[in-house]
Amino acid sequence: MTASVTTTGAISGIGQIAINVHDLERATAFYRDRLGLKLLFLVPPKMTFFDCGGVRLMLATPEKPEFDHAASILYYRVGDLQQAHAELAARGVTFEEPPHLVAKMPDHELWMASLRDSENNLLALMCEVR
Repeated sequence: MTASVTTTGAISGIGQIAINVHDLERATAFYRDRLGLKLLFLVPPKMTFFDCGGVRLMLATPEKPEFDHAASILYYRVGDLQQAHAELAARGVTFEEPPHLVAKMPDHELWMASLRDSENNLLALMCEVR
């Protein structure tokens, strides 16, 4: 007898990413006004939610001391890294490093640029150039 495989409980993608912040108002302004993400809704005074290409980003103040640490590095995909870098810099975003080539693949090049958000979390922009 063979077991049937069901995918009802299978992971199908990322639904939400939490980003720790200490100043929710400042962080909300950064992600909305500087990065240009679409604001979904606010749950004052602890949470703000954004849409990032179908993935929900939650900015939240840590509820317990063990949750008070830097976020994982999020890599935001962009279509034109040079243009995104210029536009974000014009909005006051400070980059840790300018756009640079990370790897040459057989069918594309991987380019990245690093920056920090208003809460000092490291972020990156990435672009795959054919």
